[in-house]
Amino acid sequence: MENQNTYNYKVVRQFAVMTVVWGIVGMLVGVIIAAQLVWPALNFDVPWLTYSRLRPLHTNAVIFAFGGSALFATSYYAVQRTCQVRLFSDKLAAFTFWGWTVVILLAAITLPLGLTSGKEYAELEWPIDLLIAVVWVSYAVVFFGTILKRKVKHIYVANWFFGAFILTVAVLHIVNSAALPVSLFKSYSVYPGTIDAMVQWWYGHNAVGFFLTAGFLGIMYYFIPKQVGRPIYSYRLSVVHFWALISTYMWAGPHHLQFTALPDWTQSLGMVFSLVLLAPSWGGMINGIMTLSGAWHKLRSDPILKFLIVSLSFYGMSTFEGPMMSIKTVNALSHYTDWTIGHVHSGALGWVGLVSIGAIYFLIPKVFNREAMYSTKLIETHFWVATIGIVLYIVAMWIAGVMQGLMWRAVNDDGTLTYSFVESLQATYPYYVVRLLGGLLYLSGMFIMAYNVWKTIAGSKPADARIPQTA
Repeated sequence: MENQNTYNYKVVRQFAVMTVVWGIVGMLVGVIIAAQLVWPALNFDVPWLTYSRLRPLHTNAVIFAFGGSALFATSYYAVQRTCQVRLFSDKLAAFTFWGWTVVILLAAITLPLGLTSGKEYAELEWPIDLLIAVVWVSYAVVFFGTILKRKVKHIYVANWFFGAFILTVAVLHIVNSAALPVSLFKSYSVYPGTIDAMVQWWYGHNAVGFFLTAGFLGIMYYFIPKQVGRPIYSYRLSVVHFWALISTYMWAGPHHLQFTALPDWTQSLGMVFSLVLLAPSWGGMINGIMTLSGAWHKLRSDPILKFLIVSLSFYGMSTFEGPMMSIKTVNALSHYTDWTIGHVHSGALGWVGLVSIGAIYFLIPKVFNREAMYSTKLIETHFWVATIGIVLYIVAMWIAGVMQGLMWRAVNDDGTLTYSFVESLQATYPYYVVRLLGGLLYLSGMFIMAYNVWKTIAGSKPADARIPQTA
């Protein structure tokens, strides 16, 4: 029975706990495939353990299982607290949890079996795509329904970011996944050749732009002010940040297709919009970090704040690096190299990972009726282990990537290539070992988190907080 005098914390608890579980699963698969690049025999000649099948499992598990669960948990919590009403529908909210869990489990079965559409970040076949669409529309109904019945006139900026992310991801998913089924587990895209590539990277880059950026900026705008105990540095800047970001991000996708069959003007347009993106991205980063004005001392003693603020520095770094890599002359060096992998992971591990972890550490005691997390010292340890892991990972990939780019383009006086591809691979090998070490550290941080969360919620008596009664 829905109790309209309390918040619905049950669905938040479910998603918060599963964020930690899926984080371990997704990152474990990542470590396994990183190890396979060092020791190829680790696939044991078993088809479903090959790199080509585990890699899409890794990306889907980290982005949609770990990241998705973090977004569901935080958006459901923040929208209730800022609107001061219970979620629009308890049953529909429960459906989004169980539906999303089924999607993840189906992905974990089909991808290792090689059942894939072959589209980056959209590999799942058409029956699962349909289920995703149903779950996502239900999520939109719950979220926007809650905003419609709010008791507070104002819509707080975090909800604008969450709302934009929910709406845009629905459009991206439905348009890019349009397919002609030929059997239960095989379909072909409705778009031909180059157009398919264009639609795919319109989707692919906006999966980064909205799923992995706008949604997590919603987390930033709610949880950093809450943890610091101060209002956001500039509310006006947050509104400018929102409109500038969502109107620009949409057009940056073609920068993934530099030097391909895509028309040259389209490539250039993608580059220009990518460069313009630097302004709103850094505006948002500055807004988040400057919220600490007058409270910098809290960083010394509050490891949750460390996660949230350092995630913003990685956000700033990634959103400088991305536009820079979209410039055609830079892209000529970076394209198809491990530099791109380093860039993706500075965003994924540094920005998305750290801000999610910080938010979950904030949420767990609140929704499980505890004073605080079991151990602050373990949170501190997790922070340093994760941060060192990220730095090892991305620096190794930066060096490897730039080196690969230079080796591939090096030519002798007679115009022949100086290095064979295998020589570039041999030179990259030591950096793959360093990447594996960085990944292992980041994964071990997730195990530390799992232990801390388990000790916090063991024996707890979760209770839904009462909604303040306005006159």
